[in-house]
Amino acid sequence: MGHEFGGWFPNSDSFEEQVKNKQISCPDCGDTSVSKSIMAPAIAPKSVNKSEPKVDSTKFRKLLSEVRDHVEKNFDDVGDQFPEEARKIYYGESEARDIYGNASDEEAEELVEEGVPVGRLPWIKRPNS
Repeated sequence: MGHEFGGWFPNSDSFEEQVKNKQISCPDCGDTSVSKSIMAPAIAPKSVNKSEPKVDSTKFRKLLSEVRDHVEKNFDDVGDQFPEEARKIYYGESEARDIYGNASDEEAEELVEEGVPVGRLPWIKRPNS
């Protein structure tokens, strides 16, 4: 609880309808009991291309779920040993392979500073987890 995340909605009615239908969930914990924060409206300059496609949050969440499925199927889960194992692979001390796991913000930053090729993925929670 207390997680914050961003989203875009064409209007308040659209947001309220999606909340009512439990189509919006927290990307951290999957909770569908969400509310909006008061935000200052973003006014786009006239030069912005209004024909750009809008982001569909349902399709985006589906895509993130597909990414998670792919990673879980094809990568080795090294859990909390991720920083250590990523370094071992980078420095040739361990077998080269695709891995995933957990790292704190500080650990991830240290890996990047060392030149270890890592990336962070938005890890979408499963509805039943």
